[in-house]
This record gives sequence, C-alpha cells and structure tokens, in this order.
Amino acid sequence: MKKLKVIVSLITQDNDYQREQAAVAEDTARRLGIDVQVMFANSDAIEQTKQILATIRLTGDDRPDAIVCEPVGTGMPQVAKAAADGGIGWLVLNREADYLVPLRQSSTAPIGSFDCDNVEVGRIQGRQFAAMLPKGGKLLYIEGPSTDLTKQRRAGVAETLPSNIELKAVRGKWTEESGYQALFSRLPMQTPEPPNIDLIGCQNDAMAMGARRAIEGLPQSKHRDAWLKIPLTGVDGVPTSGQAWVKERKLAATVITPALTGFALDALVKALGGGPKVPERTLTKPVSFPQVSELKPIG
Repeated sequence: MKKLKVIVSLITQDNDYQREQAAVAEDTARRLGIDVQVMFANSDAIEQTKQILATIRLTGDDRPDAIVCEPVGTGMPQVAKAAADGGIGWLVLNREADYLVPLRQSSTAPIGSFDCDNVEVGRIQGRQFAAMLPKGGKLLYIEGPSTDLTKQRRAGVAETLPSNIELKAVRGKWTEESGYQALFSRLPMQTPEPPNIDLIGCQNDAMAMGARRAIEGLPQSKHRDAWLKIPLTGVDGVPTSGQAWVKERKLAATVITPALTGFALDALVKALGGGPKVPERTLTKPVSFPQVSELKPIG
C-alpha cells in the first residue's frame, strides 16, 4: 500500500520556531508511518508559491496527498484552490483563511486550518509587560511582518497593556538578524547615552535574541551596563531555545506556542484513514513562561 505523502511548506530556517515545526513534522511522520517532505521558502512569498505549485503539478507516486503550509504572506487562497481542485488536501497554519469554507464544500480532500490563539499570545505579553513595569515605562515592541498573526498578537497586547506603559512598535521579519537590525539603528553606537526604553518585547524569541545581540555590541561606556540590564521578552518558547534562554536569563520571559505541524498531520491521517473530517479551524492555547505571577518588577 502506498504511503501517504505530505508536503510541509514553512517560512524560513532562520527561526527556531520554524525549525521546531519542521522537527515535529518529521517526528510525527515517523510515528504515523507517512512520508513528509519539508520545504522552506526563505521568507519569500513568490518562492513559496512556486515551490508549492511545482508539487501540485507532480504526477503518479510523486504527487502529494496533502500540503501543510505556513504562508509567508497571505493565506494563499489561489494556491489552496489549485491544490483542492487537484484532490490534494490543504491545511494552513497560523493564518485566518475565510476561503476554506467554499473549498470544504467543493472538495473531498481534507481542508482546514490550525492556529495558536494569537490574540491570547498578545494578551499574555501585555500581562507580562504589566508585571515587569507596574509603575509604567517605555516599551519597545518588535513585531513581525504585516500578517494576520502579527496583527492578532498586537491586538491582544492592546487589550491588556496598562495605559501607563508607552509602546513604540518597530517591524522585524521573524529572524534574529531582523531583530538585530530593528534595534541596532536605535542604539547610541557613537555617542554614549543612557537607555530611553525600559523593556523590549518581541513577537518571537529569535527577534528578541537579535535585539540582545545588538545591545551586547554597544561600545564600552558608563551607560553600557544600563542598556545590558534592559529585560527582553519573546514568543514561541521552544524547549531547546526560548525556554532555555529564559532559564539562562538571556530572556526575561517568553510565551509557549506549541508547534502546529504535529496537530495538523495527526488530523490529516485520521481524515484520510476514514476517521473524522479535519475541522475547519483548530486553535491551540499559549502559556506564559514563566508564569506571569513569577515575574519580578524591573528595578
């Protein structure tokens, strides 16, 4: 009997959460006895579209039974339709995808989405910021690209961030290098100056570590130690990176967001094996690490 073949299309290798998504997909595939091919799009939406369309055009045993995709940009509705029209399942990760409803009605292939509750991620971050800045202060918030996920996390922060905390947002690209660049241009590299921010919050751990690297690159001065003491927080909480960085005190906190590829592959195999249909949308719950009640005020 032919093994099920699934393509897993992810954003980038330059991100610990994306690498965790890939590792979980491969571990789950071994457990389920299916073939999984992981592809990375190098943060390029056009490249990702080309990669996926090329797999949809394959024939015979090379043709995938389903595609699990975390899009670089939009939810890729046209690519999803091409897959569904070809009888290939389409499971999208971390994107709102209203187009799934008509696809589910017209296709017999498994169609659905898997998300972390990213609004709750933002709410947790807002509570973390409040716990660390009970008297208020200035927060530099490094966001990801302009996607649904980014907007949802920002909306959640807005719900729980106290009014006495001033938030300044800058844009990153989910990578450590983008976090470095987002902060580097705002640092006093030539003329020593005291910090003008109290806390750096990032929408993922990779960008937080990039921001930390930028601060560590400051030249020696009487203000360098004050910059180095600014706490940084992130999101993803991969055990071997984000959680480890918190334990090593490189980050003050993170938010654990479970890898979604395992949930998607489990649901896919059940559906293709005659079990329940893949749900239209599945939400997983994030968790603060450490607990918000364990965070200490700055200063």
